[in-house]
Amino acid sequence: MIKLTPKPIESLIIQKKQALRGVIDYPDKTLSSIIREIGFKCDLCARCCTAEFNDHVFLLDTDAARIKQIAPDALVPAPYYEFCDREGRFYVSGYALKSRPDGSCIFLEQGRCSIYSQRLTICRIYPYMLHREADEDGNMDWRQISGLNEHGCYHTVIEDGQCRRIAVETKEYEIAFLEQEIGFLEAVDAHFGDNGLRHVQGIYDKQMRHFRNGGGIEVMVYYGRGFEKNLVRISDYVSGGVSFVIG
Repeated sequence: MIKLTPKPIESLIIQKKQALRGVIDYPDKTLSSIIREIGFKCDLCARCCTAEFNDHVFLLDTDAARIKQIAPDALVPAPYYEFCDREGRFYVSGYALKSRPDGSCIFLEQGRCSIYSQRLTICRIYPYMLHREADEDGNMDWRQISGLNEHGCYHTVIEDGQCRRIAVETKEYEIAFLEQEIGFLEAVDAHFGDNGLRHVQGIYDKQMRHFRNGGGIEVMVYYGRGFEKNLVRISDYVSGGVSFVIG
């Protein structure tokens, strides 16, 4: 029997679906126990709200829709674009927030979130997460917290009900994130197939050099199961300067 090798995008879709199944199957009770053991408590240091500590804030579609209502000018195509076609158009899986010149979140004011009551999903569950990544020895394992022992307080008492709620919300976020990634890959695959396009790394690199030098680029952002065209320059990512390296 001849075994066909999936195309690159198809392979990525398979990987993402496997990751999604892993998150869905991960026991809520196990995650809840880990959350209880860590006992994280925010100490209002605001480090998590900076590009230096967390690079950028990627938005689920539901969060992007909220920001479109609150402050549409705060949205930019998420950095680290995944694909570029032969016409020099980039494709990325969602939106991100702009940051200030010092790298802090555009909604951070005097060390406090100015939209706290409407804060984003990732901000609600942070620092908890649930995905597999390689350790220092290259072994793949589950990671459940970001920035361990780098900020906040630990080993505080968290009630069982709150631990369960955090575990459920963390899994819901990770599932939604992976579903958005899968939807994006499927949309790119269909768009490329329908229009005779493909990813061209050489053009990607050329366009990124143009972008870093201040030139404008076209970025197709996956949103609402389709693509929205954005024309951006590197200066659009922050008011007054660039706070993180793009690409």
